[in-house]
Amino acid sequence: MTKKKSHTDPRILRTRQLIKEAFVELLEEMDFQKITVNRLAERATINRVTFYLHYRDIPDMLEKMANDMIDDISTIFNNAPINQTSSDEISWKIIEDLLEYIAENSKLYKSLLASKRVTIFRDRLTLFLRESIVTKIEEKGKSSHILTEVVKEDILIWYETSALIGTIISWLHNDMPYTPSFLAQQFALLHHRGLNKKS
Repeated sequence: MTKKKSHTDPRILRTRQLIKEAFVELLEEMDFQKITVNRLAERATINRVTFYLHYRDIPDMLEKMANDMIDDISTIFNNAPINQTSSDEISWKIIEDLLEYIAENSKLYKSLLASKRVTIFRDRLTLFLRESIVTKIEEKGKSSHILTEVVKEDILIWYETSALIGTIISWLHNDMPYTPSFLAQQFALLHHRGLNKKS
């Protein structure tokens, strides 16, 4: 994320931000199908030509916005501290950083992640988190009690991914009543309770 954006003209970033903000506002006001390039351009205080300098059409805009989201989140995961003694400490610090990022962009994600008409953002985040969970399971191997004796690996992946996404969306819908740090701690407690529970 940082490298890509540091080499992008600030005027381009500003225009894309205006378009993104206009899209979120319109999505809150009307059905997705009613959002047109004309309406986006008007709300963003740009002209149609400027929109088409950045995006081919609205689906292309959504694709690039989703890519930007995953780039941002990938940076959070890639910047995890490497000097921690516990891999679980690192994991939950990453979740806390992810929640901090979402909180800082809460208006955007409250609209996009929960939208039933525009699922690309939730789908992309779900896929990204699923792949991260798979990587963590592969790193741990079969040492976990929950995998060796209780739960099938694919079911564990489905469960943890869905629980994380669902809780984040509910947290946003309820106007983030808990801090990112507290919510990450709650995730960790629930996770360890599940892993340590005997059959």
